Amino acid sequence: MRAEPASTTRIHPGALLPRPGSQSALREQNQQRIIRALVNGGPQTQAELARQTGLSTATVSNIVKVMAGSGIVTTVPTTSSGRRALSVILNDNGSVAAGIDIGRRHVRVVLAGLDYRILREQAAALPLGHSAAEGLRVAADLLDTVLSQAGISRSAVLGAGIGIPGPIDRRTGTVVQGAILPEWVGINIRETFGARLGMPVYIENDANLGALAQITWGQHSRVENLMFMKVGSGIGAGLILNGALFYGNVGITGELGHTTISEHGLVCRCGNRGCLETVASTSTMIELLNRGSGQPVDTQGIVELALGGDTAALRVIDDAGLAIGRAVAHVANLINPEVVVMGGPLTGLGDILLNPIRRGLLRHSVPIVGETTSVHMSALGDRAEALGGAAVVLSQPARAAIPLVPS
Repeated sequence: MRAEPASTTRIHPGALLPRPGSQSALREQNQQRIIRALVNGGPQTQAELARQTGLSTATVSNIVKVMAGSGIVTTVPTTSSGRRALSVILNDNGSVAAGIDIGRRHVRVVLAGLDYRILREQAAALPLGHSAAEGLRVAADLLDTVLSQAGISRSAVLGAGIGIPGPIDRRTGTVVQGAILPEWVGINIRETFGARLGMPVYIENDANLGALAQITWGQHSRVENLMFMKVGSGIGAGLILNGALFYGNVGITGELGHTTISEHGLVCRCGNRGCLETVASTSTMIELLNRGSGQPVDTQGIVELALGGDTAALRVIDDAGLAIGRAVAHVANLINPEVVVMGGPLTGLGDILLNPIRRGLLRHSVPIVGETTSVHMSALGDRAEALGGAAVVLSQPARAAIPLVPS
């Protein structure tokens, strides 16, 4: 068992994230750069960190002072090129961050250390139409399980970043109309989870967490403008603009699933007609394929049929991909991202899904935008949202090294 940290302090479970674009958000982003450089390269001088991160030596010096004061790093006098310098060493005080992803049918929990190593992860099934109380119970039990497996005390957990598949009003932490989990609408997730888990909680839309994971753990850590698009029962996007998550006014962004694709299409759950979700969600694909199938098809079945060359599955996926590409083009014309990363349960399709998305993007975007926007599958698979939850906790400045006790 890991020993519990000696010093403790309390942080209110309803703690809010800094407003994107603020000085505090920029400091957090720069701090993450320094931590990643220390994780990848080991102890380094401040001058070496400046070269690694692209930050100025003055910025590195100021951030290192804050990190040293919080116990995140230790500085030791050394010499570099014959001159006096400070070697910066990343501390490991046993603190961890939890990421929790809750979907229509699953919950996944990830534990990550201060050095961004994944210590434990586990998933469990949830019944379709589960209540917030049931989802919370399973998530809390699963968190206790992985902590026990890892031999980590609850007091070592800095907080939990929780992803929900639907729009969240960031002013209140409440799930609002339009969520894939209608049973959760009106629930204040921040208060409910904070009280049950007894630790700081940070509530996010799952697509936002997927986007954050791509620049934290994915292969796109140096990308400043990225769009993460999750295609599942619902369709949503997370946007990284100028290196930080974009939230808009009250946090309701990236609702691409409700972009109108066909004005005379099917009525969507949001009340409009012809939304992208009515054409390209996994629920729609399953419904279409089940019409001509002797056996029920599920999400994994879509992937298996397509990889096996099934004509109907390939046609359904191609139609969906073109529609997704069209919606991506609308966003790309507006924000001009460097990269679009596709996530969700269909990542195993690879180019079978990516190729029609690329065609749709090229057809409906300004030529130079389409030609300079690359489209990839997420390498993180179904772990992306939970990893993003842990990244939210680790991005909190001084808290990243402050052990907590349950409230």
